[in-house]
Amino acid sequence: MSEKLKIAVVGATGAVGEAMLSILAESGFAGCTIHALASDNSLGKTVEFGRRFIAVEVLDDFDFDSVDYALFSAGGDISLEYVPRASAAGCTVIDNTSAFRQDDDIPLVVPEVNADLLEDLPPGAIIANPNCSTIQMLVAIAPIHAAAGIDRINVATYQSVSGAGRKGMEELARQTMDRLSFKQVKPAVFAQPIAFNAIPVIDAMQANDYTREEMKLQWETSKILRDPSIGVNATAVRIPVFFGHSEAVHLETSRDISIQDVRALLQKAAGLQLVDDADPAEQVTAVTHAAGKDAVFVSRLRRDHSHPRGINLWVVGDNVRKGAALNAVQILKIIVDSKLPVAT
Repeated sequence: MSEKLKIAVVGATGAVGEAMLSILAESGFAGCTIHALASDNSLGKTVEFGRRFIAVEVLDDFDFDSVDYALFSAGGDISLEYVPRASAAGCTVIDNTSAFRQDDDIPLVVPEVNADLLEDLPPGAIIANPNCSTIQMLVAIAPIHAAAGIDRINVATYQSVSGAGRKGMEELARQTMDRLSFKQVKPAVFAQPIAFNAIPVIDAMQANDYTREEMKLQWETSKILRDPSIGVNATAVRIPVFFGHSEAVHLETSRDISIQDVRALLQKAAGLQLVDDADPAEQVTAVTHAAGKDAVFVSRLRRDHSHPRGINLWVVGDNVRKGAALNAVQILKIIVDSKLPVAT
């Protein structure tokens, strides 16, 4: 990787920003110039990057003319204000918020699925990172869609509190201690107590009585798979897990495909690990398999007995790593590698 590259990480003090810095250092960018950007509340702080610590810089004061690439993960409002500035300065932006995902002119990319959209991007291009629950689901089902088509997906997501950021994790920890100490639990980040509970609402309710989190699975799946005919019926649930989202996915293929062929597709799929074992102790879970890992994990693969072309699978992934930070760094690496001179 070229050591001349200059990269900004916006939202560097958040959970995803910290993961981005860690993965950048692990992925060949350790010698690059890194700018860790956050609000002025973080002035004077340092963040870890590989084997060194770098000082946090204030986003308001930063000149994006000085960097080649910027990874944003500081919230949609911040992205709406600062991403256009970075783009206008000729900085290529990978945005991890929902600000630009539905823009028809901006690629929405899962590298294992549609990396071809990263070819021949001009300076100042904006690339959107999909929602964490969409990323892990599509890593698992895209090979099936390519082989047999998908008409419809029913999915229930069981999402960890890290999806709500550091404050969500702190609330779960605090409420857990309060519950075990027989103290009153006071919700703040979530609408109801999250400790020892499951809350079937994530993000704002929409006019159709689905939540925005649920509709993201519809919007983003159609865009990434380039198939507006796919129906996605989702229920998103917040559960008291710190890291890792879990999904019960039930899909109906357009054409017949055997479960043996599906198994073979998943066994060779990039970024995916299929655990095809009937032993309950081997079934994949967010805690034992996904947390801290780069891969998406699948188990409970089986034919839906109630539908002739139905397939069921259980999908888990680390929402902060593959669902956010890693996906962004993978996009960055593909873009950078495509621009490096080929050795002769």
